[in-house]
Amino acid sequence: MNASTKPSKVVVIGGGIFGVSTAVHLARFGVRTVLINDGPLANGASGRSLAWLNSARKRSDAYHRLRLAGIDRYRTLAVRYPDASWLRFDGGLTWDADDAANEIAEIFGYERDLGYHAQWLAPQRIAAVTPGVDASVVTRQGAIFNPGEGWVDLPSLIGTLVEEFRTLGGEIVTDAGRATVDVESGSARGVITADGMRRDADAVLLAAGGDVPAIVAEADQHIGDATPVALLVRTKPIHHPLKAVLNTPRVAIRPTPNGGFALDAAWSEEEVSVKPDGSYDVRQSTLEGLLREASRVLEGNPVLEVEDYGVGPKPIPGDGEPVFGELPSISGYFVAFSHSGATLGLIAGELLADEIVTGRRHPLLADFRPERFNASRR
Repeated sequence: MNASTKPSKVVVIGGGIFGVSTAVHLARFGVRTVLINDGPLANGASGRSLAWLNSARKRSDAYHRLRLAGIDRYRTLAVRYPDASWLRFDGGLTWDADDAANEIAEIFGYERDLGYHAQWLAPQRIAAVTPGVDASVVTRQGAIFNPGEGWVDLPSLIGTLVEEFRTLGGEIVTDAGRATVDVESGSARGVITADGMRRDADAVLLAAGGDVPAIVAEADQHIGDATPVALLVRTKPIHHPLKAVLNTPRVAIRPTPNGGFALDAAWSEEEVSVKPDGSYDVRQSTLEGLLREASRVLEGNPVLEVEDYGVGPKPIPGDGEPVFGELPSISGYFVAFSHSGATLGLIAGELLADEIVTGRRHPLLADFRPERFNASRR
């Protein structure tokens, strides 16, 4: 905030993992914090996330370090909640299609050189390492098992964090409609909700998922946007031995706390269309296709049924890298906008709250500042 004094009041816009995590950390600092959301909590991307905790495959060194810190915070949380059904570290298994783009050998070498725990498995070895996979569909190049990976059910985590937030005196306003940030003389002064109500603040965090670029544009700020529409299908509970997260050529799968599976795939997202009124059209054939692809890679090829599904924007910045921190020309106006919200959720909230309270820029976020988009425009 370019200031040496701790803010007395902060308003957070967004009831997903970035907003709730930051709000809790602010409350732990003793800052009076108001959390505002357009609907119920976790109604956006956090409610329809595969929520795979990982830093697998290739990315920038800075992004890898941040993700590792994110996973570390979940391990700390797992010690605090050892019996939680919504947070598990049973590893992740990935394989590629049998074509010229198969990178399994290269990725295994890359991860091993980084010190990221990885095991290369021939198809016949998979059952002995991680249960629940139909090894006959794993391509001849084999698969990578990352034992340190896991998954989290974000709505459950958000509910747990909200309990602490309320205990610490935090205020939550839901169903507030679209909120905007009030900027005066180059500083964030508060938030105005859809009903015209104004809430003054010394600082504001905008963590409104896919709406972030449009909202900051109202203050003549630019954040690149590559947000697509995403689809997550949840199946009815079944008895099955799969514990790891699977990332396969045609479907990604993770267990859910109630004994079902969460499913997504790039091809299924491409089949979702947007209607003229802004709602989404999800074909029955797409849902059935996801169930079929999931059954194909699961041991025993079980019959899967849809319990429910979520569809909507999946926040992805224009260059694919996270966006965290204060806007360059508006004091006290902070943003959180990123893919990999699950992996980064706890660490991003911690670091953003620290920056808001102390005014000190954390070096882990140095490569992810919003001003990089202004530089690219010039």
